[in-house]
Amino acid sequence: MNGMFHSLRSYNYRLWAAGALVSNVGTWMQRVGQDWLVLTVLTRHNATAVGTVMALQFGPPLLLLPLSGLAADHLDRRKLLLWTQGVSGVLALGLGLLTIFGAVQLWQVYGFALLLGCVTAFDAPARQAFVSDLVTDEVLANAVALNSASFNAARMVGPAVAGALIAAVGEGWLFLINAGSYGAVMVSLWFLRLHELHTEPRPERKRGSLLAGFRYVGQRPDLIAVLVMLFLLGTFGFNFAIFISTMSVTVFHGDAGQYGLLTSAMAAGTMCGALFSARRQFPGMVLMAVAAAAFGVSVAVAAVMPNPFLFAAVLFVVGLSALIFMTASNSMMQLTTERAMRGRVLALRIAVVMGGTPIGAPFVGWVVDRFGARWALGVGALAGAGAAAVAIDYLVRHRRLRLRSEAGRWRFAIHPEPQDILAARVAAGERVT
Repeated sequence: MNGMFHSLRSYNYRLWAAGALVSNVGTWMQRVGQDWLVLTVLTRHNATAVGTVMALQFGPPLLLLPLSGLAADHLDRRKLLLWTQGVSGVLALGLGLLTIFGAVQLWQVYGFALLLGCVTAFDAPARQAFVSDLVTDEVLANAVALNSASFNAARMVGPAVAGALIAAVGEGWLFLINAGSYGAVMVSLWFLRLHELHTEPRPERKRGSLLAGFRYVGQRPDLIAVLVMLFLLGTFGFNFAIFISTMSVTVFHGDAGQYGLLTSAMAAGTMCGALFSARRQFPGMVLMAVAAAAFGVSVAVAAVMPNPFLFAAVLFVVGLSALIFMTASNSMMQLTTERAMRGRVLALRIAVVMGGTPIGAPFVGWVVDRFGARWALGVGALAGAGAAAVAIDYLVRHRRLRLRSEAGRWRFAIHPEPQDILAARVAAGERVT
């Protein structure tokens, strides 16, 4: 098995990846169905309502941050995931039944989005940190990238299938299928070889544990820079549900099938970005700077595309650059963080990405309603430019990035990646020998 897929040598990781792929397909089907339900059935093309649903679903990870990170570090992650996946399945089942029987209302969709957001607050950091329990650190970056590949393979299949099913049987059945797909993850978790898990003793619970993650990150300028970039992109750039659905409906006057295909076009780019990332052993800040800049430029180009075909082609580049950035940031934060702190650091990462949505999604939805979908894409382009600027500022200040002339040629010179882990561990209250 070549280097791109070498983490699949692990039985536990193969089993987990198979279950996650099935569940991710169902999740993407539900996302498309939920957005379409709100945009075309429960409202009259109200992008602000779609933004509100996103805000309610992605806000709880920020509000529950200290508890969710602590749970990911101190509880048995496998058991925690069994509970979160089960509850998520029940919520999907409830929304599906309401929709099928024609009783669903907008406030109910808001309520289910909020409840799912609360569950996700505990599920997401545990799920991401659980990858390090399945494989060794030597192949962790590869496993993270393959997780992204699986997620985005589902992102290609799910929306396309969702578009066809919405037209054929309606949104409710999508939610029921998603409810069943959670069973695949639960089965994979149940049949893992527990003796092969790469677990360590859980950190001791003591006063200050809730805030240890903040102290740890506070001593790491590289992590701070990445979190600021994630906030900008997560808040104003990654509102793809709003961007794509409103461009499809209000600009290109398409149906659910077109929306699904446009989403799949971007997902094809994210899939390629995940496979590219799987080849890199340690992605760093330079790659993140390039990816953020490419994201900003490609979103700006997408905003002026005259037809859905060219728009879909540019969405491929948008997805490619976005996924390279997200995978690089995830791998970098996991590989440079102590195992005992990974859950809390990843919870902070997820809170920043998702927690910005309650601010960004309603704002972007308002821009669509007030000025049009193309101007909303301009907001995303500015977010990419801002994230790239943050990365460049970090490289200049902390890694001495300079443009130098050598033998008549201009070259960029950069200092090797600093590793401020020792100071971070001391700040977190760990014993350092």
